[in-house]
This record gives sequence, C-alpha cells and structure tokens, in this order.
Amino acid sequence: MHCIKCGCEESKVVDSRAIEDGNAIRRRRECINCKNRFTTYEKIEYVPVVVIKKNGLREQFDREKVLNGIIKACEKRPVSMDDIQKAVNDIEMEVNNSMNKEIEAQKIGDMVIEKIKKLDEIAYVRFASVYRQFKDINEFKSELNKLLNAK
Repeated sequence: MHCIKCGCEESKVVDSRAIEDGNAIRRRRECINCKNRFTTYEKIEYVPVVVIKKNGLREQFDREKVLNGIIKACEKRPVSMDDIQKAVNDIEMEVNNSMNKEIEAQKIGDMVIEKIKKLDEIAYVRFASVYRQFKDINEFKSELNKLLNAK
C-alpha cells in the first residue's frame, strides 16, 4: 500500500476494526517514511454467480429477488424478519460457496422452498403453488398430503 503523501510502500497498521457486520476491515496505517496516517479498507471480493433461467437466459444472482420471494410467501404469517434474513443469508452463502459460477434457477428455487418449509407451512404451500405451478386443485391437494404425511 503506497502512502498517499510520499509514495513509500512501507507502512504499519495503527488500528484495525471490523465494519459492515464483519464483512470488511478498516485499517488506520502510518507511513514508515513520513509518518502520514491514512485509512485503507479490506473487503471480500465475490465472484458473481450467474443464474441460468428456465428459458436459457442468464442473469447475475440477485439476493433481493430471493428475499422478496420469501417475504411475499410469509406475508401475514408469524415469521420474523430475522428468520427470513437468516434463510436468505444461508441461501446466498450456499450459492456463493458452490464451486460453480453458474447455477440453475431451479436449484435456487429448491433451496428457497426447503428454507420456507422450515419457517412456516402456510408460507411453504403459498410458495410451492407458484414455484411448482400447480395446474389444478388436485396438485395442490397432493402437496398438502405430502406435507401432512411428513409429520
């Protein structure tokens, strides 16, 4: 790291602290040469994951889409925002930690549906009815029966 005043490459860290919920580090540095103090930041660099949609189009993974889908399914249900955020964090971490830089939308949908199932059964049925595109009441009934038999 070059000093912004004299260009010297050597500095010592005077203070370090975590910021952004531990996802970045702020460091106060002092130049060995001129004693100038400056601040640097370290942040994890994420390589974007590309989602392959059903129609073959590709788009960057969007945490907000996952969050909004879960919020919509849990609307008017006794599910806390903290639980929803935790579910989204888990899904995002699983997507980012996969060794693949491309993932099918269906796999993300499967992750979401499993998380919702653990949060609230009604929210699960709501999400499943849209995600699995139930055509009629029999498909809906079949999904409810699976849920009831799992107990």
